[in-house]
Amino acid sequence: MKRYSYFITLAAIFFAVSGLVYLIHYLIFRDLEHIFIFMGSDLGFVFLEVFLVVIVIERIIAQREKRGMLSKLNMVVGAFFSEVGTKLLGSLLSGFEKREKISQHLAVSQDWDHSDFKKAMAFALTIEDKPNCTNIDLNELKAFLVQKRSFLLRLLENPNVLEQERFSDLLWAVFHLAEEFEVRASLEDLPQSDLAHINGDMQRVYGYLAAEWIAYVEHLKDKYPFLFSLVVRTNPFREHPSPVVT
Repeated sequence: MKRYSYFITLAAIFFAVSGLVYLIHYLIFRDLEHIFIFMGSDLGFVFLEVFLVVIVIERIIAQREKRGMLSKLNMVVGAFFSEVGTKLLGSLLSGFEKREKISQHLAVSQDWDHSDFKKAMAFALTIEDKPNCTNIDLNELKAFLVQKRSFLLRLLENPNVLEQERFSDLLWAVFHLAEEFEVRASLEDLPQSDLAHINGDMQRVYGYLAAEWIAYVEHLKDKYPFLFSLVVRTNPFREHPSPVVT
């Protein structure tokens, strides 16, 4: 009850002040009918005012804030893929047996439209093939992720990241994979049970990573065509990625 005492007190004060104003009006003009007429008009307008302010205007402001937040978040996502994500996409791809199939579905091209991105997103979220970590240089991957640990921590501290569940899940998955590598003194001669665990962690990372990459690239196509062009030329799903325009 104490948590609501402030609001109850405030409401009582406002009702008292309102009553006092009406009383003063009556004492001056002695016109009770006039008071009730305007009181009824004011009460009738309250509902329209609540609709305009609380529902319409507040929703417009919330949408603007959301667009601004998403714009800032996409800058954070771009920094992530520049520093970590793109290299990680290529490094983990080499561990999949069906990497050609994955590349076929995720190799974005200049003529992709929304339906193509939608299909790629659906595929990325349902990748069932598990990578085989014995086909990946785990020591090199460990060194890379440990090197980027402070960068990943800074991203996790960004308040905008918390507003995007998929991207925050991706960061946690990547950070967890880095921790799995870091707590092991050696990645040589690991038992099969441990390798299977690492394979599962890498599969989780890749599902989040590929889905977030597809969403980010579609955003670039809509808003920043010059950045989209570079991503198309250098993405790890192309057979021969190259920044050179041909």
